[in-house]
Amino acid sequence: MSRLHYHFPPTQIEPRTIVADFCLYGASPAAITAALEARRRGYRVALVVNSAWLGGLTAGGLSNTDIGNKQSIGGLARAFYRELGRRYGVEEEWRFEPHMAARVLHDWLREAGIEPLLREYVTAVEKSGPTLTALRCESGLRVEARIFVDASYEGDVLALAGVSHTVGREGNAVHGELLNGVQLRETHQFEAPVSPYIREGDPASGLLPGISAAPLAPAGSGDRLVQAYNFRMCLTQAADRLPFPRPEGYDPRDYELFARYLRTGWRDLFHKFDRIRGRKTDTNNHGAVSTDFIGGNHDFPTASWTRREEIFQAHVRWQQGLMWFLSHDPRCPAWVRQRMGEWGLPADEFTDTGGWAHQLYIREARRMISDYVVTELDCRGYRAASDAVGLGSYAMDSHNCQRVVVDGCVRNEGDVQVYGFNPYPIPYRSIVPKRGEAANLLVPVCVSASHIAYGSVRMEPVFMILGQSAAIAGHLALLEKCSVQDVPYAKLRPLLAEEGQALKWETPNPDSPIVYEPEAPPPADVPATPSARG
Repeated sequence: MSRLHYHFPPTQIEPRTIVADFCLYGASPAAITAALEARRRGYRVALVVNSAWLGGLTAGGLSNTDIGNKQSIGGLARAFYRELGRRYGVEEEWRFEPHMAARVLHDWLREAGIEPLLREYVTAVEKSGPTLTALRCESGLRVEARIFVDASYEGDVLALAGVSHTVGREGNAVHGELLNGVQLRETHQFEAPVSPYIREGDPASGLLPGISAAPLAPAGSGDRLVQAYNFRMCLTQAADRLPFPRPEGYDPRDYELFARYLRTGWRDLFHKFDRIRGRKTDTNNHGAVSTDFIGGNHDFPTASWTRREEIFQAHVRWQQGLMWFLSHDPRCPAWVRQRMGEWGLPADEFTDTGGWAHQLYIREARRMISDYVVTELDCRGYRAASDAVGLGSYAMDSHNCQRVVVDGCVRNEGDVQVYGFNPYPIPYRSIVPKRGEAANLLVPVCVSASHIAYGSVRMEPVFMILGQSAAIAGHLALLEKCSVQDVPYAKLRPLLAEEGQALKWETPNPDSPIVYEPEAPPPADVPATPSARG
C-alpha cells in the first residue's frame, strides 16, 4: 500500500515555466472535459493534476453512477457513458469498472494530444489586478495562461486567487432554506439505542472515539462542519480476490460502536454492495456506522498538503480497519464474518495501490460565493436561473457530519436525502467569481451553492457538464476580449447547445415533480445481489 497517498511531495524542486492558453487544474473529470473542449477549439492546454491519477471519483471507485435523470446529461458527459457502452457492447453504460473509466479518459486525452502533468500541487497564484497570470506548484512548475479553470474538488486555486468562498453549512435563515444547517433525521441513523460511553451507560467513563462532546445545536443552525468522506470500494467475490489488509495502526476500540450496534440485531450491512460490470461492486456507505469516517474531515478543506495527507491516511486506516473488523473480529456475529469473508479487492483494479481505490470521496470542500448562489429554492423549482450552463437533477443529498449524544444515546447528525423535483438550471453566474475578484477564472466543481443545494449539484456527470461549459465560456471570453463575468450569455447559449448540453427541462406540467427512474437492472454479466439477510 506504499503508493496509497493523497499528496506526493516533489523529490526535487525544478523551476520551469509552461505557457498555455488554458490552464486546467484538478484530477476531476471536469478538468478533463474542460481540457478536451479547449483543445478541440485549437487552444494550447496545460492539464495540471493534483494527484498521481486521472479522473477523480469517476475513475476512482464511483462506478454506480449517481444520475438523477439521464435526460439532463448531455455533451461530453453523455459521450463518456456512451463510449463506455460501446466498449461493453451496449448503447450506454452507467455501471462500469473503474479501470475502464480510466482507460476511456486516458485514451481521449491521448487522442487530443494532451499530456497531463501529474502530482502537481498549487502553492500560489500570480495576478495582475483581477486577472490571473500564472499558478505555481510545489515542484517548481509555473503555468502561464489566459484562462484558468479550477476543476479541483478542493478549490485551492480559487482560494489562492482571493475569490470569496465558504466551508461548512449555512443556517437556514441565510438563504431562506429548510434543509441546511444542523439536521437530526432518521436516514443512516441508529435504529436501536446504543450507548456512546466507554463503559456502557456510564457517562463518567468518557465517550467512544468519534463522538462529539458538544451539545447538539438548534435545528437549522449553521456551522463549519463538513459532510463525511469515504472511499467508494470496488469489491469482488472472484477466486483471485485480494484479502482486506489489516492497516498499520489498527485500533479495535475504533469499532466498538459498530460492535454494539450489531448486537442490537441490525442486519442490513450488505445493502450498498451495488453491482457493476465485471462481477464487481461499487460499495458505498450505508447505515448508522459504515465506511463514512464521520467527523474525521472537518479541517480538510482549508488544510495544508501535509495535513491533508494525514487526514487521508486516517480515512485509509478507518475504512481498511472497518473491513478487517467485519471479517475478523469475534465481536462481529458469525454471519457477518462469514459473509464478509466471501468478499475482497479485485486483483485487476487499482493495481498500483493493492486493489484499494486511490481517490478519497471529497464530497464537499470549499464552495465559491459568487453573484448567484444555487440554493434549495433552485432545486425545488421555486426559482429558475435564466443563464443555464447545465442541469442538476439529483436529490439534495448530504451525508452525516457528526456523532452526538442525545438522551444518553449516540445519534448521527447531518444526513439529508430529499428527492422529488424536476431537473433545474445551474447558472453561468454560479461558476464564475464575483465581478472584480478574478476576471479569467472559472470554477465548475466548487460552484457557488449552499451546502444543501451542493448536495444535489455535486455529481460526477454534472461536473463533466460544467467543465465542458466552462471551457466554452473561456473560449468566448477570449474571442470577445472580455472578463468571464462579461461573457454574453446570448452568444454562450448557442455554443453550449451545439455541443449537446441540456439547458432547459421541458415537461408538460412544470408543477408536477419528476418521477425518478427506477434503478436499472444489473448488466447482463452480473448476477442478482445475494440476500443481505445472511
